[in-house]
Amino acid sequence: MQINRLFEMICLLLNKENITARELATHFEVSPRTIYRDVELLSSAGIPIYMTKGKGGGISLLPGFVLNKTVLTDGEKSDILAALHAVEAVNLEQTNTAVQKLSSLFGNTNADWVEVDFSGWANADEEAQLFSLLKTAILGKMKVTFHYHSSDSSSQRTVEPMKLCFKGQGWYLYAFCTVRQDYRFFKLRRMKEPKLMEDHFERAAPKKIFDDNIFKDDFVTITLKLSKKMTYRVYDEFSQCKTLPNGDFIVQHTMPRGDWIYQYLATFGEYCEILEPKDIRLQVKEKLQKTLAQYL
Repeated sequence: MQINRLFEMICLLLNKENITARELATHFEVSPRTIYRDVELLSSAGIPIYMTKGKGGGISLLPGFVLNKTVLTDGEKSDILAALHAVEAVNLEQTNTAVQKLSSLFGNTNADWVEVDFSGWANADEEAQLFSLLKTAILGKMKVTFHYHSSDSSSQRTVEPMKLCFKGQGWYLYAFCTVRQDYRFFKLRRMKEPKLMEDHFERAAPKKIFDDNIFKDDFVTITLKLSKKMTYRVYDEFSQCKTLPNGDFIVQHTMPRGDWIYQYLATFGEYCEILEPKDIRLQVKEKLQKTLAQYL
């Protein structure tokens, strides 16, 4: 489309002082005459674009020009660019190109103050490929099938993918599961052998997920006593804590129910004691006794 070509032409000229009509024609796969007409159209629209003839000539924009006829404030421009820098962390294709284009249009607003990397220390490439596949499925409303490993079973699932979500230090797929006939969260790390299907769906994705308290009944608040040897983790992982006279901590943490609770608490080893609720304390005690029995 012409409007897309005109926009990209401005971006190219903002990043390069001078480009010949032939180079632009080759880039856009059009004739030089079409490029000349585009230049005239941009000029009539108030863009300070001009052409020079002879050796070293070509098409240029006036030095110092930025596309400043916009309703965005400098702060909003900076926020947009910073958000795009963060999006690069999930390896979305052409994000870097978008950053370069908007930086030029906004007058190279300084937004390089944050760097985010959502990938884990292991299997980063595999997770990036899965992320890309799910993005394609969500935007194209295509069903996806995969083998899923939950805490108590493994099964083949076919889902209608709705959204990719980041919560609690991990990526999840929010989807309608055709097996369970209900909405479910699937942790990306547990999805294996994912495949796009030819089947499409019409179900619309909800605008908000986490704000709806959909897991309200599945959460439990646990009170823990943690050794002062875990000080670094207390400050890393808990928002509020009470320091005891001997330097130990009392913390409260709300988390979804499930076996992963015990796996998480086990990472504190002998430096953690569960105070409340009693049922969680007893269940952890039983699991520890079963584990100890394997070493007798």
